Amino acid sequence: MRYFYGRLFAARPRLRTLFPPAMDGQHDRFFHALGRIVWSQDNPEELARHLEGLGRGHRKYGVLREHYPAIEEALTATLRAFATDVWTAEAEAAWRAAYRSAADAMAGAAERDAADAPPWWVAEVVRHERRAFDLAVLTLRPERPLPFSSGQHVSVQAARWPRVWRPYSIANAPRPDGTIDLHVRARPAGWVSGALVRHTGTGDSVLLGPPEGAMTLDPDSGRPLLLIGGGTGLAPAKALTEQALTSDAGRDVLLVVAASTEGALYDLPALRQLESAHPRLQVVPVVSREPAAGALTGRVPDVLPQLLDGAGGHDAYVAGPAPLVRATVTALQRLGVPLTRVHHDLLTAGD
Repeated sequence: MRYFYGRLFAARPRLRTLFPPAMDGQHDRFFHALGRIVWSQDNPEELARHLEGLGRGHRKYGVLREHYPAIEEALTATLRAFATDVWTAEAEAAWRAAYRSAADAMAGAAERDAADAPPWWVAEVVRHERRAFDLAVLTLRPERPLPFSSGQHVSVQAARWPRVWRPYSIANAPRPDGTIDLHVRARPAGWVSGALVRHTGTGDSVLLGPPEGAMTLDPDSGRPLLLIGGGTGLAPAKALTEQALTSDAGRDVLLVVAASTEGALYDLPALRQLESAHPRLQVVPVVSREPAAGALTGRVPDVLPQLLDGAGGHDAYVAGPAPLVRATVTALQRLGVPLTRVHHDLLTAGD
């Protein structure tokens, strides 16, 4: 990746201004995106949806169709340099064809999106609540309507770090006033997360990228919902809960909230209020490190058998740290939930 970006910026120095100051994370994201494009070659419909989403999302960086050929040349030169022993004319032709197909899909989606949507939204911080030393809940009011579905996420740029974007799940269903909530935990050396938690307040402005993600409710399913949120993975689970309770009052919802300690259940009072207002909602806290009043003790995969009777009848949505999601998905399979009804966003998280 270092060689690739060196070739790209040497040939087109002005492209450097489109990228963040620190490139380590960008290296990982680009490599992940390349891997997914290759991996998805045998699933054209899924690949097309993925590329169109990437194309729309790249508008916020200022990427244009005219930039793609330079990336193709740098990518081809990198592959040729590091795959010398197996590189052939046929391999180069295949890579160029795959890249051009992907670039056309991304650029076309971006150009269609530009007809009726901005590349980003300016949003005012109307509430900033510190729930812990490293965690805040922000309420934002976009300057213009931001259409999204419950379960989706947006990329956020703080004024403190231009050109650095990080994704955060929206923690509510669409509201009449257009505001959205974000749950943000400050990560060690996290540029955007630290700025949002510690250096952002009421009245400040941030930029929001277009909503993305396919972890949304199936409108045609009447099955009970199992929603699992670990840490700030609670955000999309809470949004899906609100959506289910308002759009389908007859659907049972089991919301499992996972945390390491009782103190890390940062949104439990609000969830209890929601539970008291909706008889079909059950909120179950799960604490892994220590016993807590009113909570199950253990890891989510271990306590699921206690919670579910005939889990195969549920639609399951899982969000949180990657190890928790993977272990929970495996546990749900063992309990009889078909993978087609287990939803998460791990596949796109690195893009």
